[in-house]
Amino acid sequence: MVFIGFGFLMTYLKKYGYSSLGFNFLLAALTLQWSMICEGFFELNDDYKIAIGLDSLFKADIATAAVLISMGAVLGRTSHIQLVVMSILEIFTYCLNNALNNHYFKAVDAGGSVTVHTFGAYFGLSASYVLQKRTKAESIESYHLDEASYASNIYAMIGSIFLWVYWPSFNSIHLEDDRAHMAIINTYLSLTSCCVSTFIVSQLNSKQHKFNMIHIQNSTLAGGVAVGACAHLMIQPFGAVLLGAITGAISVYGYTTLSNTLQSYRVLDTCGINNLHGIPGILGGLVSVLIASLANEEQYGKSLYKIYPARVNPNTSWSPQYIFPEVGSGRSAQQQAGYQALLLFVTVLLAVISGIISGAIISWEMWGTTPSAFYYNDLEFWEMPSEQQTIKGILPIVWPVKEKLYHKKSNSNLFNVAT
Repeated sequence: MVFIGFGFLMTYLKKYGYSSLGFNFLLAALTLQWSMICEGFFELNDDYKIAIGLDSLFKADIATAAVLISMGAVLGRTSHIQLVVMSILEIFTYCLNNALNNHYFKAVDAGGSVTVHTFGAYFGLSASYVLQKRTKAESIESYHLDEASYASNIYAMIGSIFLWVYWPSFNSIHLEDDRAHMAIINTYLSLTSCCVSTFIVSQLNSKQHKFNMIHIQNSTLAGGVAVGACAHLMIQPFGAVLLGAITGAISVYGYTTLSNTLQSYRVLDTCGINNLHGIPGILGGLVSVLIASLANEEQYGKSLYKIYPARVNPNTSWSPQYIFPEVGSGRSAQQQAGYQALLLFVTVLLAVISGIISGAIISWEMWGTTPSAFYYNDLEFWEMPSEQQTIKGILPIVWPVKEKLYHKKSNSNLFNVAT
């Protein structure tokens, strides 16, 4: 998901494929290491050392996802050095937010709807706003390269499908036993309904009643984002399907309307992370508040206290099979719901503040800012193949081939040319 899913999803920009894949590779490899240090700093063992195990590795992967989400907001307008600095600053704040939740809020967010997706989205959007405000550049319409091609859209779909297929594992990796099974099932149902909803709403939003590939690449994933915070809870199959369908529709609406509104306020969002991660993440957080307020022993039995450890009453004597490693504070369902809402509020606040600070820092010229003339263009950072080599690529030849479809005499040579 980290190296292939996010990497290829960002290749939709027609002249920025090298940077999308290459910078994604660089940031992921760096952030994996840095996040293990930062996560460990807040979880030091008795000897004041950082313990590294398999848990550390998958938590580092998840932290890396937050950085790559933020990268989607500023993609094409930043140098690799700026992205490295941004990721170093972001990971520390991300780990701080997680530590606050683990030690104080104790809110439930198994799939990271709030702590990963919402944080990453609004950190990136805040940084993008400051970066654009401090950049002396023309209107974005003059950059000409902030768009896709037929070939780049196909490459981006590789990332979309890769993310879509593996999303149930992303939402369930923290969990065990029945809760993991439930998270996989609910995520799968939410993704499938979101996919169908996206196709329907995408076509309805087109005057020609055609599908938009940007919607299909991104909005089909929004159901996995929204269901993350409550995937292991008893939302029932119809709840997962309904949440996915609603999220897909909202995400498509975001791409058709909200993105233009944000752009008018100089908040550039290259990959539309607000529509794929931000809004669905907030929706997932709000659903988790509702579910927490309704959760009781009648529904969950004693497993309620495994899901919400803070609800364990410290004055209750438990039978051996229900002994929990953490002693709770005896929260009520309403109190737990309040802490779920508090996590959402604090996450957005921290993301915005730290994003603004990071945006101001990476806008310093010492990091090698990208000239606006080279926005969304690989030429600034990569040794490029010659024009002749590019023309001979397999996918760019599709369109010349298409022209020959209308000439019967050329049909015999069509497959030779394509080969």
